[in-house]
Amino acid sequence: MDLRKLKTLIDLVAESDIAELEVTEGESKVRIVKSSALPQNQMVMMQPQGMPQYHAAPAQAAAPAAAPVAAVAAEPTGHVVKSPMVGTFYRSSAPGSPAFVEVGAVVKEGDTLCIIEAMKLLNEIDADKSGTITQILVENGQPVEFGQPLFVIG
Repeated sequence: MDLRKLKTLIDLVAESDIAELEVTEGESKVRIVKSSALPQNQMVMMQPQGMPQYHAAPAQAAAPAAAPVAAVAAEPTGHVVKSPMVGTFYRSSAPGSPAFVEVGAVVKEGDTLCIIEAMKLLNEIDADKSGTITQILVENGQPVEFGQPLFVIG
């Protein structure tokens, strides 16, 4: 899909009440999701068949968001469990099920912390260290990147 078509789709979503748009053209698939917290920001995901997912957010003029940037920039103290892959982060095994862990939970090495869905496969992410969960750094259903911090174990 060429960039002009992609830009047109992004503009259409931005100007409408549509929250999400998915278009398939040949072997390419584009999904544009309008963020509810920042209505001017969209996420674009292109996934040609058999290729890994790439996430890009188009640069747009928006009010500076100092608080979220400061929260992300703060270095967590303790052992950080990072994502071993690109995918979608889930705190429980199914919608409506209790989360695998909460802040304050004591975990042993090998305990399941979360699931990351990658290319329609559900991958359990286990604790690589025993301790107490002091922070959960990702929201349920949020896309994650390789090496992105997920949990802090104290």
